[in-house]
Amino acid sequence: MPPGITTLAADAPELSAANTGFMLICSALVMLMTPGLAFFYGGMVRVKSTLNMLMMSFISLGIVTILWVLYGFSLAFGSDVGSVIGWSSDYVGFSNIGVTELWDGYTIPVYVFAAFQLMFAVLTPALISGALADRVKFSAWALFIVLWVTIVYFPVAHWVWGAGGWLFEMGVIDFAGGTAVHINAGAAALGVILVIGKRIGFKKDPMRPHSLPLVMLGAALLWFGWFGFNAGSWLGNDDGVGAVMFLNTQVATAAAVLGWLVYEKLRHGSFTTLGAASGAVSGLVAITPAGGSVSPLGAIAVGAIAGVLCAMAVGLKYKFGYDDSLDVVGVHLVGGIIGSILVGFFATGGVQSDAKGLFYGGGVDQLGKQVVGVVAVLAYSLVVSGLIALVLHKTIGMRVSEDDEISGIDQVEHAETAYDFSGAGGGTVSRTTAPATDPTAAPKAKKVDA
Repeated sequence: MPPGITTLAADAPELSAANTGFMLICSALVMLMTPGLAFFYGGMVRVKSTLNMLMMSFISLGIVTILWVLYGFSLAFGSDVGSVIGWSSDYVGFSNIGVTELWDGYTIPVYVFAAFQLMFAVLTPALISGALADRVKFSAWALFIVLWVTIVYFPVAHWVWGAGGWLFEMGVIDFAGGTAVHINAGAAALGVILVIGKRIGFKKDPMRPHSLPLVMLGAALLWFGWFGFNAGSWLGNDDGVGAVMFLNTQVATAAAVLGWLVYEKLRHGSFTTLGAASGAVSGLVAITPAGGSVSPLGAIAVGAIAGVLCAMAVGLKYKFGYDDSLDVVGVHLVGGIIGSILVGFFATGGVQSDAKGLFYGGGVDQLGKQVVGVVAVLAYSLVVSGLIALVLHKTIGMRVSEDDEISGIDQVEHAETAYDFSGAGGGTVSRTTAPATDPTAAPKAKKVDA
């Protein structure tokens, strides 16, 4: 996605009302994914952490939006500086961009492209929060978002999608964010939890989801919003590539649900709603980098492989002893790796580009590029995210106290609880009585102990 504003040359693209409207709708769909993620994560935690989990996603909408306008868009999509970062003074505060000026080479305004990419930037740090449930100070989390998007997300987005970015120029295929979003967030989650440590009672106390209906609602909203996330990443509807991506998103997600459930039935003996929701997300993650390169049959393979391997991966935290609360590593990091690598096998050369995977006669060239992209983003995000967390942990402190964690982070950090049961019974109840001799008399309230 090359940066810059189109010139006024005679052959320059003209603004397309259809593509502009489509991209605005896609931007809104991607925005919906962050509240959807909040519900998905919020239902997976215990009652005492529900509001904190919702807020850890919701605050990203506020923080990242402001940073994006101030300097984030310029760092991610400004003119290339050394193949590692962007910068354009016109993009700082959007101070010198006309309302009809077009994104270079496309038929949509710069403002529309910036709004669409903003929603990706908002969602990515919110993904990390699921690994940190129950134990992180809200103020520390907010500061972590500021530092992380500035030092990690904006540069990586430039590497992958910015013209001149070194992975972009190498030819690494990431249609909608397998590396820049999911591997980036998953590796960051691992880096942070290695610094802050485990929840109290990890592997000892039951930590079951408190509301599976909320989990399913969140997964459904994510699935719905993901059509904008994926199909919109082609930035228009002129050549059918976005339509292929739309179909592949549905196909891969369906295959991943089935793959996860089959594995779960064979391994644990049950088909669970949590497994179905998690399987859907794993398929969405895996098809994100690959969907513009593979056929619908390839999408079935990508989704099924991701569903099974991600279901296997979520158990690694018990084997290796890292406390990934809501399986961000197992789903997003592993799913992002799977989808990115499988491009090197299943790319047909007939959709978004002519790059072919190993199974379509392309040899190992594209596969090698995909591996480089995966390793680079994973290593950078893991190390730098861990360092950011370490600095915060040693200065302001990342974790709430042990007593606060046990009593419940919602009450401590937000002075609220997710569910108020005070009116559901207990104390006194009111029963009404009326004199038998006067049927028209108003009933009198009488308080009795429950």
